[in-house]
Amino acid sequence: MSVAKRLLDIAASSVGLILLAPVFLGTAYLVRKKLGSPILFKQVRPGLHGQPFQMMKFRTMTDAKDAQGNLLPDAERLTSFGKFLRSSSLDELPELINVLKGDMSLVGPRPLLMQYLPLYTPEQARRHEAKPGITGWAQINGRNAISWDEKFALDVWYVEHQSVWLDMKILVLTVLKVVKREGINAANDATMPVFKGKDAQ
Repeated sequence: MSVAKRLLDIAASSVGLILLAPVFLGTAYLVRKKLGSPILFKQVRPGLHGQPFQMMKFRTMTDAKDAQGNLLPDAERLTSFGKFLRSSSLDELPELINVLKGDMSLVGPRPLLMQYLPLYTPEQARRHEAKPGITGWAQINGRNAISWDEKFALDVWYVEHQSVWLDMKILVLTVLKVVKREGINAANDATMPVFKGKDAQ
């Protein structure tokens, strides 16, 4: 990763955390009031070269369970408030802390799940040659409304063409996407269906 990209990450995440502090605190209060504790959703995700780190987001789901004590499907636990947090991308605000720490970048392939790592083809696994990002090339070209194959192809394209100028373009287009609230969900899913590997698709 270039020094310029890291400096941009540090500067933008620091300024963002300061300027958005009222929004951050207000969102935290509403999450606590409407969804309860914990306020933050923390999960280990693969970072650069697949190395694990703990990603932070605002919680968007309840802990509703069935009679056997199992969590209900995501679509049933995602409230209207949670949908608003996702569509407005407010749930992503705590990831600015991950960026400041160096676990993530403002722009890069989205960090997915650790259990997906052995399922990638060698070409798809190249998405981990860049730090994961809050937003990325795939996010402004369909987000969750495109297939896994399309998403991974866009991620690899970014890895091969990444630059500070491309990052600036993606950040501007991300703001427009958030305002329009495009590509939030895949068809028939709360977000994206589970990735089962190339042979299972």
